[in-house]
Amino acid sequence: MSITFPTARLAQVKTPFYYYDTDLLRQTLQTITAETQKYPNYHVHYAVKANANLKLLSIINEAGLGIDCVSGGEIQQVLKAGFPADKIVFAGVGKSDWEIELGLEAGIFCFNVESIPELEVINEIACAKQKTANVCFRINPNVGAHTHANITTGLAENKFGIAMEDMETVIAKSKEMSNIAFKGLHFHIGSQILEMDDFVALAERINQLQDRLEAAGITLDIINVGGGLGIDYTAPEANPIPDFASYFATYHSHLKLRPGQSLHFELGRAVVGQCGALITRVNYVKQGSVKQFAIVDAGMTDLIRPALYDAHHKILNLSSTEPEETYDVVGPICESSDVFDKDIKLPRTHRGDLLAMLSAGAYGEIMASGYNCRQLPQAYTSDELQ
Repeated sequence: MSITFPTARLAQVKTPFYYYDTDLLRQTLQTITAETQKYPNYHVHYAVKANANLKLLSIINEAGLGIDCVSGGEIQQVLKAGFPADKIVFAGVGKSDWEIELGLEAGIFCFNVESIPELEVINEIACAKQKTANVCFRINPNVGAHTHANITTGLAENKFGIAMEDMETVIAKSKEMSNIAFKGLHFHIGSQILEMDDFVALAERINQLQDRLEAAGITLDIINVGGGLGIDYTAPEANPIPDFASYFATYHSHLKLRPGQSLHFELGRAVVGQCGALITRVNYVKQGSVKQFAIVDAGMTDLIRPALYDAHHKILNLSSTEPEETYDVVGPICESSDVFDKDIKLPRTHRGDLLAMLSAGAYGEIMASGYNCRQLPQAYTSDELQ
C-alpha cells in the first residue's frame, strides 16, 4: 500500500502542514517485525532524529521497537512518548554533561561513545552519581557509502567515531574505569543508502575488527551497525516500503556474529520516510519570460531537504486532473534556493490547488525552522482526518 490522501478533508486544513498516513506506518512496522523475527538476536532501534512527532512515536513504541537518540531533548521526548529507558541508545559526537546525567538518571540501555575524552567524562559523571554506564564504542570503519557527501559518516575524514587504530587502546582504558561497562562496538556509515554492497563492505570490515579483537582476547556482547537504509524518492508510490528483507538478509549472510552476540540497528528514514507528505497550497501561478512558476505557501523553512541536499521529492497536484504543463515549484522565502523542484510536469495548476510533496516523513517536520519569522508547520495523521 502507498500513502493515501483524504483530499476533501485535507482541503479544510490551513496550509502548509504535514500529513502522516498511519496505516502505511503500521504496515512498514509490521514488515520490519516480520523480517527481524527471522533472526531472533536482531534488535531495531528507531532513530528519532528522523521524526520526533509524538503521535508517530506512540505508534512506533506500540510496535515494540527500541529507540536511538542523539540529544538529551530526544531522550526527554521518547520518554514522554512512553518508550522504556532500557531500550534507548544514546549516540552523538558532542554529548553535554546534562545529557549524560539525564541518560544515567533515566537508566538508558547504552551510550555510543565517540572519543576517549567523552568516555572519561561519562565515567566521571557516573562515578559522582554512583551509576554504571553501559557503553559501546563507535568505530569509524573508513567505509564509504554511495550517498550525498553531507550524509556520509563512515570515512576517516568525518568527525564521527574512534579511529580503528585506537580501538584496543580505548577498550583497555574502559576496562580500567570503575563506572563503565564495555559492551561492544557501534558503527554508522551514512544515510539514504540503497546499494547493499555498502552494507556488505561494513560487515566485512566488522569481521576483520572482531578477528583482531579476539586475537587480543577481547569479546563483544553487542554489534551495532547503525542504520542508513534509504527509501525510493523517485517512485514512492511504487515502493512505499523499503526492502527490509534484503537489508537484514545482507547482514545475516555477510556478518559473522559470534555465539550469544546481539545485532542492533538504528533505522530512521526507512521507518517513517514514506508515510509523510508536506501539504501546501498554490498561492500564485506566475508566467516568467522562460519559466512558469507554481508559487506555494510552503517554503524551505517547512522542508529544507531540497535546498540543503538538492533532494528530490515527488510532487502531486491533488486538486487538478487537467492536461499537464511544466512548472518550477517554489516557495515564498527570500532565498533563491527556496525551490522544491524545477521543470516538472503537473496537471494544469491554479491558485488554491493543493500540492503534496511525497516522501517527507523523515527530516521534514523535525528540521523545520522559523526563518523569516514563519510559523512552524502543524502536523496531522490520517487517524485525525478521516
